[in-house]
Amino acid sequence: MDKSRVALGRWGERRVARHYQDAGYELLSHHWQIKGGELDLVLGRGNEIVFCEVKTRSSQRFGSGWEAVGYRQQGTLRRTAMAWLASHGRRGSLRFDVAVVSQNGIEVCEGAF
Repeated sequence: MDKSRVALGRWGERRVARHYQDAGYELLSHHWQIKGGELDLVLGRGNEIVFCEVKTRSSQRFGSGWEAVGYRQQGTLRRTAMAWLASHGRRGSLRFDVAVVSQNGIEVCEGAF
């Protein structure tokens, strides 16, 4: 993958992490990986654990960030989240969010799937 695309994605993830932290969430994991899956952000607040997939777009040339999180990726994210929970011994109310970072700012869809 192009290094500039990776850098853009990491930049977007940092912006979204700050967005959640400003709202009172604690960053539990960033860019957590296992074979076959990765989680961009894992956040917690109280008994709630949020798994957030971040899509950063510099243009709409390849579609919107919302379109990029299809059914197959949702399944991968769910499986990876279960592995994260098991490896960290955490329990709580789970939520899967999608955040899109674009020229217009940050948009978060809470409970996206």
